[in-house]
Amino acid sequence: MTLPKTLPSLFLSHGAPTLPLIDTPARDFLEQIGRELARPKAILVASAHWETAQPAVSAVETNETIHDFFGFPRPLYDLRYDAPGSPKLAGRAAELLHAAGFACNIDRRRGLDHGAWVPLLLMYPQADIPVLQLSIQPHAGPGHHLRLGRALAPLRDEGVLIIGSGSFTHDLSEFRGHGPNDPAPAWVDSFSDWFDARLTGGRVDELLDYRRLAPFAAKNHPTEEHLLPLYVALGAAGKTMRAERLHASATYSVIRMDAYGFTDAYDAQRFHGGRPAAVTDDVGHA
Repeated sequence: MTLPKTLPSLFLSHGAPTLPLIDTPARDFLEQIGRELARPKAILVASAHWETAQPAVSAVETNETIHDFFGFPRPLYDLRYDAPGSPKLAGRAAELLHAAGFACNIDRRRGLDHGAWVPLLLMYPQADIPVLQLSIQPHAGPGHHLRLGRALAPLRDEGVLIIGSGSFTHDLSEFRGHGPNDPAPAWVDSFSDWFDARLTGGRVDELLDYRRLAPFAAKNHPTEEHLLPLYVALGAAGKTMRAERLHASATYSVIRMDAYGFTDAYDAQRFHGGRPAAVTDDVGHA
């Protein structure tokens, strides 16, 4: 596939660390989009699992795989994603953030946490595309992360795929006792439906105020870190953003795995091999 002039930015729900090992629609989607999306020159991931007081980017020659979890099956710890890094791109990202008024640190030791390597292992299993991470600042809220994304938007014109990796819903207090493909309850779906309507309708002001306006917002996100990467991806599309839902499903009932593509002039056929974007729906309602 020919690389489009400007790549979309993506929000991906990375789910539980075991996602590569279980048969779910979300795993199938990530494998598919990796085959259909134009190959980027590099990938920048804003992950829910790297929190810092101020923005930071990773700058290593080769990424180590961080198994930042415990109590999971042994085969999960055997998975590795030792993709190359890109100190040069990290410098460029820091330069853009500084120009937008952000302080930015460069971390020369950090590898890839599971918010980055779980989806990338499925999308690009060869691990041969340079990858770096951007940290999030949960105390700073959605508007801060939208501005981070906007500052980094020029990277899309340079062949960089910007991914926000988190979870569309993330109430782990309700996680136990559910199977990987159990349907979502109404309180999960109602939040997701509200968010989808605002994303696809371009209602950014309401998205920034989701905590007050969205149904069951605090229930679905007791803390915000798994939703904030979405705002980075949203901001990276520019101020004339257009959103398209690329996937919708649920794992373990309460973890919605929805994924979105953002761009300022979205043409679904560019990113899906000449075919319309397929939207799967496995969320427990017709």
